[in-house]
Amino acid sequence: MKQKPDLSFWKLWNLSFGFFGVQIAYALQSANISRIFATLGADPHDLSYFWILPPLMGMIVQPLVGLFSDKTWTRFGRRIPYLFVGAAFAVLVMVMLPNAGNLEFTFISAMTFGLISLMFLDTSINMAMQPFKMMVGDMVNEKQKAKAYSIQSFLCNAGSLMGFLFPYILTAIGIASVAAPGIIPDSVKWSFYLGATILILCVIYTTAKVKEYTPEEMAEFRASAQAENQLETTGSSSGNALQVFLQVGLVQFFCWAAFLFMWTYTNGAIAETAFGVDMGNTEFAASPEYQAAGDWVGVLFAVQAVGSMAWAVMLPRFKSVKMAYALSLLIGGAGFAMVPYISDQYLLFVPYFLIGTAWAAMLSMPFTLVTNALEGNKHMGTYLGLFNCTICIPQIIAALLGGVILSLVGSHQYNMMIVAGVCLAIGALCVGAIKNKTK
Repeated sequence: MKQKPDLSFWKLWNLSFGFFGVQIAYALQSANISRIFATLGADPHDLSYFWILPPLMGMIVQPLVGLFSDKTWTRFGRRIPYLFVGAAFAVLVMVMLPNAGNLEFTFISAMTFGLISLMFLDTSINMAMQPFKMMVGDMVNEKQKAKAYSIQSFLCNAGSLMGFLFPYILTAIGIASVAAPGIIPDSVKWSFYLGATILILCVIYTTAKVKEYTPEEMAEFRASAQAENQLETTGSSSGNALQVFLQVGLVQFFCWAAFLFMWTYTNGAIAETAFGVDMGNTEFAASPEYQAAGDWVGVLFAVQAVGSMAWAVMLPRFKSVKMAYALSLLIGGAGFAMVPYISDQYLLFVPYFLIGTAWAAMLSMPFTLVTNALEGNKHMGTYLGLFNCTICIPQIIAALLGGVILSLVGSHQYNMMIVAGVCLAIGALCVGAIKNKTK
């Protein structure tokens, strides 16, 4: 029976290289959405509501991409057509979104334009992102899965590093980071334009370098994996897969809620603690200090990406996937808990570096556990698309409750970092409940 072969490092690299460009787009969105909508005039207590759209679109789009790509076979591949179309749409929307404030719209029209652009941006990013995870599931054997997802995590964080730093770097070379009230600064606009260019180039590279397996080869691999599973277990493989799916999903709930709070409230938290911004002032978003804090948030998220890249190299060295997963979340939770107590902008590098360890694990460990449980299943793309709901649903719930929780913890956005830390600690405890054939 035919087994999936071991792939060279560079074949594993090429398989995920386009993810580098996709993650630049995602990083620009993550670091700048709250800043963009605050600049347009949104109330800080309402910021979390703008974060409902991204996970909502992901929950709709990614299962559909998985379902349809499972049934798609073209001369360009099985998953590649979806990632290419998604990337092309993402490029178009990345040019539109940062112009929400300078088209002479009214406040309501500018916010509506921004929301619609955000909806399409996240739809297209999700369409481009999911096929990379599916291709690893399709093309990499169980022995190399952890390594493949670690490479993907590294590229993901390298892309994040670049995307997060763009506004700060462009400001440093003289592009304006402050604009008239309601107008998005040029440093943010040009960051999106540059990110769009790199995204499409990276995706073109992957489509040129990767040749997906044929339907006949995939059928042989599935038959081999199913035969092996029957020898290894007396239970239902689909039942085991569902059990792992749900157990990992519980961990995912707390992890992604934590990071939704980080993306939503870090701008305000850092503006308050390190830049002395009075977030109670209705004109706070037009102040140079707030916009400087927005640039610095990109630097802190870049530090998080560096921490994540460093930790991604360490993760395959752990003998126990579960131990690596839980420890990473605990370290990240400790990083979150430190943020409110640090007022020096440079000392903030420490907690955000620690937060990166949790992010590295979240990008690789869940997919290692779930794809190993699904090995041999011909509907892997559909399952991974559905698994994305364990990423999206917690973000939607956290976004809906964000304003309420913010009021309960005293309306200071830095307190939401403690809430995020508690969420990661709970997620680490839930890792112990995962039952999987890897340790």
